[in-house]
Amino acid sequence: MGNLITTFVLICLLPVCQLSTAHAATAPLSFGVLPQRSVILTAQYWNPILSYLQKKSGVPLVLKVEKTAPEHSRQVGQGRYDLVYTNHFFTRLNAKAGYRVLARPAGPAITGEIVVPEGSAITRLEELDGKEVGFPSPAAFVAYAVPLDALTRKGLSVKPVFAGNQEGIMAQLKAGRVAAAGVNSQVMRSYATREQCRYRIIWQSVEYLNLPIAAHPRVPARTAAAVVDALVSMSHDPEVLQILEKAGALIGQQPPFGFVRATNKEYRNQWEFFKQTAVPEPRQ
Repeated sequence: MGNLITTFVLICLLPVCQLSTAHAATAPLSFGVLPQRSVILTAQYWNPILSYLQKKSGVPLVLKVEKTAPEHSRQVGQGRYDLVYTNHFFTRLNAKAGYRVLARPAGPAITGEIVVPEGSAITRLEELDGKEVGFPSPAAFVAYAVPLDALTRKGLSVKPVFAGNQEGIMAQLKAGRVAAAGVNSQVMRSYATREQCRYRIIWQSVEYLNLPIAAHPRVPARTAAAVVDALVSMSHDPEVLQILEKAGALIGQQPPFGFVRATNKEYRNQWEFFKQTAVPEPRQ
């Protein structure tokens, strides 16, 4: 499926490549996106954005989406992507890849949450001890490592159930297949709006900035800057803003839309989390 999506993106962006003779012979930069949602939905959201970025910056781009977050995390650790939309390079194992933060979504910070269906009798974390709790995957940050760290520090033991991605475990929660789920606050709200899923939050973490867009060290600074300039400019042009609004409507995203510049320093609490967490880092 990942290869099919990649081929689709290349075909869609080919006319744009032909507009820029300066980049006609340049291999496209890979843009790896963390698969929080299905591969199809992820591609539908990012394709129009990457098409605009390529046209505006003149830098050829190709979307790369793995089927699972663990596979995505392995690719990040090996430095396989030129650009990424992910927080998986903050882990101890993947930090060696050397990605540098360039930008982030303009919206508010996110939190890790443990949620239950609206009608659940569960109101406290202690009531989850020994129960099955759903998570996207062992590679998820705010939806697995953060909530599991909180449970572990309270001396609680749960039986993890993994669904592959964020919305996969949310669907299982909605269907009543798990007692509770660890989720990303923003993705949960968007999913609940789109799928009319009612839930309650029984635990919430401190705030973390949303997934950053970052570049591998091999990407020239001038090239990365051109992409970021185009990315940041999107929300300042009313006509281009419609691209973001239409993409956001696909996933139930709420405004503000667009991206702002960011740096590694702004993500310090995520680096620090992985230095002290009680949750073992998943093997690559």
